[in-house]
Amino acid sequence: MKVYHSTDNIPAFNRAVLTIGTFDGVHLGHWQILGQLQEEARRIGGETVIITFHPHPRKVVSAEQPAFHLLNTIEERIELLEKCGIDHLVIVPFTPVFAQQTPEAYIEHFLIEKFHPHTIIIGYDHRFGQGRTGNYKLLEAYSARSGFRLMEIPPHLIDENTVSSTRIRQAILESRIEQANSLLGYDYFFEGTVVEGNKLGRVLGYPTANLRMENEEKLVPGNGIYIVEAEVRIQNSEFRSQNSEATASVQDSASRTQDLLKGMMSIGIRPTITDNRRTIEVNLFDFNANIYGRTLRVYVKKYLRAEEKFDGLEALKVQLAKDKEDTLIYFGLNSSS
Repeated sequence: MKVYHSTDNIPAFNRAVLTIGTFDGVHLGHWQILGQLQEEARRIGGETVIITFHPHPRKVVSAEQPAFHLLNTIEERIELLEKCGIDHLVIVPFTPVFAQQTPEAYIEHFLIEKFHPHTIIIGYDHRFGQGRTGNYKLLEAYSARSGFRLMEIPPHLIDENTVSSTRIRQAILESRIEQANSLLGYDYFFEGTVVEGNKLGRVLGYPTANLRMENEEKLVPGNGIYIVEAEVRIQNSEFRSQNSEATASVQDSASRTQDLLKGMMSIGIRPTITDNRRTIEVNLFDFNANIYGRTLRVYVKKYLRAEEKFDGLEALKVQLAKDKEDTLIYFGLNSSS
């Protein structure tokens, strides 16, 4: 997949079949559109083109609203879209000036002049232009006189509910991680830098990697204890196990499930030790390498329980042992593994 960070240097695409959207999450609803995009490009011998925006348009047009968190960073979005087999990704800087275009100018001077589309495929709810007043009907009028084909994708339904980035975000915030994963089509993941903590986990026998989020826009799951898998990312490489050497660049997560480090994660304020700071701590099984300063990618598999205030550290230790046992059972392992 070729990636362009503006429209200034894009080539003349061959019979471009394009779609437009933020694609936050690159979830199953998006896959429906991307599948149609690829099918149509194959049918006419054209190239697939995705137009997306950065920063997220909501951050520009609704700047006065509370902080808005995303399912993917722009780097993650590129990674996920590349796995979909798209030919070209154009990342358009979304600025206040861009947002103020009339819908007509957006179609004429942006879509037609810049991309010369053969076919445009959009979701049923796609809106564009100043005040988001542009819609399918307006594009339809232009397609008749400008010579591009227009195709509409209806809502993609799962269990009679529309898949949407908003719905997935809410599920993650409410710790309904398995529901979120089923809508994403993959395990939700995030990355953080491993930093020093108070080392209480070592005292309890469950040393943890304390994570500092580097991207404030990235959505963090709600407080609680989770089953996770993880990989340490070092210059596009990973630690596979305690004694392994760093291996080649990251491949599709579905093909390397057995290679990921197993563990459990705590997100919250650690009420037993009266710590009001929100922390993210990951206990990786059978792993004790020094990874301070490294980036850890965490794949969130399952919500185990809410965080609790225990009657002392011994009670907490007992619960951690049960959490680990439940995690090992989930992975089909046993305590001696």
